[in-house]
Amino acid sequence: MDQQVKKVILFASGGGSNVAAILAYFKNNHHIEFPLIVTNNSKAGVIDIAKQHNIDLLLVDKEHFQSPIFIDTLDLIKPDLLVLAGFLWKIPSNLVTHFPFKIINIHPALLPAYGGKGMYGHYVHEAVVANHEKETGITIHFVNEHYDEGTILLQKKIDVQPNENAETVAKNVLKLEHAWYSKVIESLLFGSQNS
Repeated sequence: MDQQVKKVILFASGGGSNVAAILAYFKNNHHIEFPLIVTNNSKAGVIDIAKQHNIDLLLVDKEHFQSPIFIDTLDLIKPDLLVLAGFLWKIPSNLVTHFPFKIINIHPALLPAYGGKGMYGHYVHEAVVANHEKETGITIHFVNEHYDEGTILLQKKIDVQPNENAETVAKNVLKLEHAWYSKVIESLLFGSQNS
């Protein structure tokens, strides 16, 4: 059966370890393309990842990101999925409306706990440790107009040991992110044969 090639646009604001993990996971899959990486940070490590993989890069400022021109740019690609991989800006409602159930995000906690504005990265892990949580994990979800409130696609948990600090929790959560995000992308695009 001839499978149509799926196009995925990746969004990242930082080092891009999730972007790197996704690209590695799909390296030998000829049914998926990554035509564009979007970043809002001119110093982001993900820029080097885009160069290494010969992927077009789009650096956006707030005005451009919220403009109809940005949507037009994405429409030219006809993406099947927009994947937020450590992208720290709230997605504008015009983008959410234009790509319904085509934008996904990964959050480093078990939503609805530790979600919302300002809850990202180390802020999440520090709050988890400060509150002596016994477990944490990841949530992969569709994006809607509100921070971290879209339909949940997958949650995975890990235990938090009493002696752990935010750094060790962050490392363990990142392993979960790298292990599961690509599988959810694969399942959304190609069905759940591998999940």
